Amino acid sequence: MSIEKVKKYLSEWNLDSRVIEFDVSSATVDLAAAALGVEPGMIAKSLSFNTGDKTILVIAAGDARIDNAKYKATFHCKAKMLSHDEVEPKTGHMVGGVCPFALNDGVEVYLDESLKKYDMVYPACGTASSAIGLSIPELEECSKSMGWVDVCKIPAV
Repeated sequence: MSIEKVKKYLSEWNLDSRVIEFDVSSATVDLAAAALGVEPGMIAKSLSFNTGDKTILVIAAGDARIDNAKYKATFHCKAKMLSHDEVEPKTGHMVGGVCPFALNDGVEVYLDESLKKYDMVYPACGTASSAIGLSIPELEECSKSMGWVDVCKIPAV
């Protein structure tokens, strides 16, 4: 089960005991925010892309959207999200539970600047009913990210 793989991975930082499992779905930003009682922007959503030769994850604030021009300038290709059927085989996690932990080999993780406005964010933990609260420094460390990118925009309300 994916959550067990994530807990084992997070145990390297003694964070496994902080994984939260819900009795309700947290598969979308709105559902996760409701389950946790936080604003949607605090959900660290995982956006999965095919760059042609590799799979990347951009971890962004829940209320952020990909800015196609910024994405292309950063990754030198058009933003092409993985299809529903590609997500689990390529990332190692099912749709709704994709997270920056315990990924398949070769998947690169990038953290979007949109997360920096929060002290604490909540990525999923491998299932559509799990999450973990992490500070930005904790997320930086345990995601083993390739670094920070600025590829998102926050839509006007």
